[in-house]
Amino acid sequence: MRLSLNLGHLVGAGDAAGRVRLAVEAERLGFHTVWAAEVYGSDAVTMLTWIAAHTRSVNIGSAVMQMPGRSPALTAMTAATLDRLSGGRFRLGLGVSGPQVSEGWHGVPFADPLGRTREYVDVLRLALSRRPLAHPGRHYPLPLSGGAGRALRLTVHPPRPDLPIYLAAVGPRNLELAGEIGDGWLAAFLSPEFAAEQLRHVRAGRDRAGRPMDGFEVIASVPLAVGDDVGRCVDRVRAHVALYLGGMGSRDRNFYNLLAARMGYADAARDVQELYLAKRYAEAAAAVPADFVDRTSLLGPVDRIAGRLREFAEAGVTELAVTVFGGGIGALREVHEAYTADRSTPLRRG
Repeated sequence: MRLSLNLGHLVGAGDAAGRVRLAVEAERLGFHTVWAAEVYGSDAVTMLTWIAAHTRSVNIGSAVMQMPGRSPALTAMTAATLDRLSGGRFRLGLGVSGPQVSEGWHGVPFADPLGRTREYVDVLRLALSRRPLAHPGRHYPLPLSGGAGRALRLTVHPPRPDLPIYLAAVGPRNLELAGEIGDGWLAAFLSPEFAAEQLRHVRAGRDRAGRPMDGFEVIASVPLAVGDDVGRCVDRVRAHVALYLGGMGSRDRNFYNLLAARMGYADAARDVQELYLAKRYAEAAAAVPADFVDRTSLLGPVDRIAGRLREFAEAGVTELAVTVFGGGIGALREVHEAYTADRSTPLRRG
């Protein structure tokens, strides 16, 4: 299992310079990839370009680029350019987002997210292969019929025309689709104790496509809070979890809330959502079960984190991307210490 860093996205004023310092330190320590995210604030591409300019060897990855905000052809252009300028270091992670962001922010209907994702990836791969962009799809018909358009070809020569594509997925059908058409799965709130159930759906998609699990990447982003008091570490992460369980979606369409319910936290997830939607944010955070945070994070002292790293690796995670909640560079060094503490475990650098 490789170790990586997920910078997340800038919130409010943010600490842009601090993110560069984290990325540079992650590179020095031998982390595999620095990932960046986007919701409806900072975008992933600008942040990754900036990180690439300040580093030389660490990979850069989007976790995720939002499909509703970009045509697949534009994503192909962006991926090819970033990969070229970074010397082949870019890793492309995509997500369909949710109905609130897709329809409320981008003005793109959320209907048929599975069909839209399938076509998006088809067009993207066609464009990156530098073949003429002709696609007779329902969502992305190219060129448009009856117009002046023609099937164009990407003019940039990507270092890797078969650039791997990773899909963010939460629900069972999306997990199957990620297994069927993706080269990897970008997981959020993954618990080693529940991973087998999720990977069962991924494996069904691989079987449908006639593709083995070997070579398929399971990339899990996890909060990291280092400290002697595990309870205080839980508290650092609670507001982040409450945002996703309570605010990432409407009352009846929140995929993270549904995931928590499938993991056995239905009552707590409902309570968190009710409090969050009522704008009682502190109470929502306090209602997040400590056990849920602990199962989906790396918390506590170095030796405890080392044990959890082994559990993630044994559960089938091929790359663990940590998001630092307090401690900055010191926390990165401590998780690296935990990562290298036991060479007999299924962990690998670089």
